[in-house]
Amino acid sequence: MELGMIGLGKMGAFMTERLVRGGHRVVGLDRDPAAVQRVVDQGAAGAATLEKLVGQLKAPRAVWLMVPAGAPVDQTIAQLVPLLAAGDTIIDGGNSYYKDSLRRAEALEPKRINFVDCGTSGGVWGLAEGYSMMVGGDTDVVKRLAPIFQTLAPGPEKGWARVGPAGSGHFVKMVHNGIEYGMMQSYAEGLDVLRHKKEFDLDLLQVCKVWQFGSVIRSWLLDLTVDALSQNPSLEGIEAYVTDSGEGRWTVIEGVELGVPVPAISSALDARFRSQDPEPFANKLLALMRHEFGGHAVKTAAKK
Repeated sequence: MELGMIGLGKMGAFMTERLVRGGHRVVGLDRDPAAVQRVVDQGAAGAATLEKLVGQLKAPRAVWLMVPAGAPVDQTIAQLVPLLAAGDTIIDGGNSYYKDSLRRAEALEPKRINFVDCGTSGGVWGLAEGYSMMVGGDTDVVKRLAPIFQTLAPGPEKGWARVGPAGSGHFVKMVHNGIEYGMMQSYAEGLDVLRHKKEFDLDLLQVCKVWQFGSVIRSWLLDLTVDALSQNPSLEGIEAYVTDSGEGRWTVIEGVELGVPVPAISSALDARFRSQDPEPFANKLLALMRHEFGGHAVKTAAKK
C-alpha cells in the first residue's frame, strides 16, 4: 500500500522507515529538504511540494499528517483539499484536540474527502517496538487503511483499533495522555519520598530496578525511569520545569464538562503548572497572610 507522509520530524521519520521496512511505498514531504533526503535514503520517495507529493500517489490517495497540532494542521488541510479528490483520505496522526478533529471531519464531508484521526503513542521507540494507535473514522475507510496500521503497530492485531467515528481517536489519546500525567506524577512523588528518608540512604536506581520485576507497579514508564536514573542518578543539570503539551488540561476540562472527577490527573496538571512558575505569587501571599494573622516569620528572598 502507498501513503503520503507530511512532517518528517523524529516520529514522522521513524513511522516512514517502519512502513518502508514493511513493504509500503511512502512519499515524504517536509519543510526541511534534509529531512526528506533522510527518508529517501531509507527507501522512501521524496517530494518538494504538496502538489508533487499528491501527484505521486494513486487514487484513492491517503495522506498522513505529522505536523504540530492547531493552526499547522488546518493550514496543511486547506492546501491539500484542492489537490485531492472524492474518496481520498487525510489522516491526522498528531496530538490534535478532538473537537478540532470533529470540526475538520465535518468540513471535509461535503467534499467527500475522508478524515481519520489517529491518536499515536510510542514516540521514538515506535520504530523498534511499534506504535499504539487509537483510530477514529468511518469503518470502511479504516478497514481499507488497515495494512498501514497493522505495519505501524506492535503486531497486526494488537496495539491498534478503530475506537469509533472521526474525533474518537484523538479523544481516546487525550485521555491516554491524561492518565500518563497521573502515572508520571505518582512515580515522581514516591521516589521523592524515598529520597528524603536520609537515614536509610536509599539507592533510587536500585529500588526502581527491584520494582521492574514482579511488582504490581512495573511498567514501561518505570523502565524508562530506570534508563534515565542510570544515566543521571542525581538529576544533575536538570531544571525542575515540566511542560504540559495540552492533553492533560484537555482531559481535566472534559472531566469538568462531563461531571466526572479526575483528581489524580488534575493534581498532576497542577504540579506541572507550579513547576513552570519562576515566581510563585500564591506561595508568597500565603507566607504574608500567615505573618499578618499569626506573626509568623517570613523568609525573604536574596536580592539579585
